[in-house]
Amino acid sequence: MPNLTIDVQSVLEDDALLNFNTPAISKDQLHLPGGDFVDRILAMSDRNPNVLGNFHRILNTGRLAGTGYTSILPVDQGIEHSAGASFAPNPTYFDPESIIQLAIEGGCNAVASTFGVLGATARKYAHKIPYIVKFNHNELMTYPNTFNQIPFGNIKQCWEMGAAAVGATIYFGSDESEDQIRYVADMFHEAHEYGMVTVLWCYIRNSAFKVNGVDYHASADLTAQANHLGVTIQADIIKQKLPTNNGGYTALNSGDSSYGKFDDSIYTNLAGCDKNGGGGNPIDLCRYQVANCYMGRSPLINSGGASSGAGDLKEAVTTAVINKRAGGMGLISGRKAFQRPMGEGAALLQAIQDVYLDENVTIA
Repeated sequence: MPNLTIDVQSVLEDDALLNFNTPAISKDQLHLPGGDFVDRILAMSDRNPNVLGNFHRILNTGRLAGTGYTSILPVDQGIEHSAGASFAPNPTYFDPESIIQLAIEGGCNAVASTFGVLGATARKYAHKIPYIVKFNHNELMTYPNTFNQIPFGNIKQCWEMGAAAVGATIYFGSDESEDQIRYVADMFHEAHEYGMVTVLWCYIRNSAFKVNGVDYHASADLTAQANHLGVTIQADIIKQKLPTNNGGYTALNSGDSSYGKFDDSIYTNLAGCDKNGGGGNPIDLCRYQVANCYMGRSPLINSGGASSGAGDLKEAVTTAVINKRAGGMGLISGRKAFQRPMGEGAALLQAIQDVYLDENVTIA
C-alpha cells in the first residue's frame, strides 16, 4: 500500500460507509476506474488519439498516477462567487501562480480554472500539470443577479495555451438550459477535434426544485438525469454534486403538479429507497448517478463543496469514500483547499487522494 497521510477509518469515526456491501446496482454492471481505463473503455469510442492521449496524461499525473482515479483542484470561484468573497480567507490566491502551485504541491491530476488564471501561467506550468480551461461562467455582476452561463472565450484559445481539457457548466432545468446545451455541445465537439478532453459541471437550477421547504437540487434522481443529458453531448467526465436526498421527481409530481417522466422502480430497484425516494444509502444514491453516466463509461467525479472550517477534512474524506465505493473516478475540491494556508490545503487534497490509494476502501 502507498504511504498514506491519514487513517481513513479514524477520520470517518464510523464504519457504516466502509461496511456497506448490498448496493441496489451491482458493481459487476459498472465500467470501473483503473489504470487501463483509456485502453479498456475510452479507446472504443469515437474520440481521436489526441483526446485519448490527454485523458491518459490526466490519469498519469500526481499522487494518483496509474490508479485510474483523479483529484482535481478547481478554482473558478473568482468569477462564479466573486473574487473578494472567495479569496478573502487567503488573499495569496488572487495571484494565479499560487493556484497552480497548490495543485502541484497537493499532488493533483489536473487544475481547472479560467482563461485568465491559466493563460497567465501557461508557459511556466501547462507542461507540468494538465490544464482544464473552464470556458463559461455565471458572471454575477448583472443587477439584479442572474444565473446564466456564458462563454468567456473560444476553444482555440484553450488549445493554444496547451490545455489538456476544457470544462463547462450547464444549468439543466433553468430557462437558459436549451441555449447552454446547444452551444456547449458545439464547443465540446470542437474541443474533441482539437484533441482535448471535455468535462461538464452538470448542475440543475430552478426555483421549482424546492418543494415544501425541501431542496432537491442535489436529489439523486434529478442530478442523475442531468448526468445522462451531459454524457449525451459527449462529456468525457461528469462533475456532479454528491446526492443529499432522493425523490425529486416524486415531489415535483405531487398534487396537481406534473414534471418529467419517472417510475417508482428508480427508487425501489435502483437506489435502495422506498417508492417515494425516502431512505437509501449514500453509496446507492451516488451509484445511481454513476449508472446514468453510461454505467461509468463517462466517469463521475463529485464536487467537494463549500468550506465549513474545522469539519472540512471529515466532509472531504466522507465524500471521497462515497464516490469511490459507488464506482466514481474521484473528487474535484476547491474551496476546502484554497480557503486555508497552502500547506494545509495541500494536506487536505492529499487526504482525499488517500481514500483512492487505500486498498481497504473497496468498491461496494
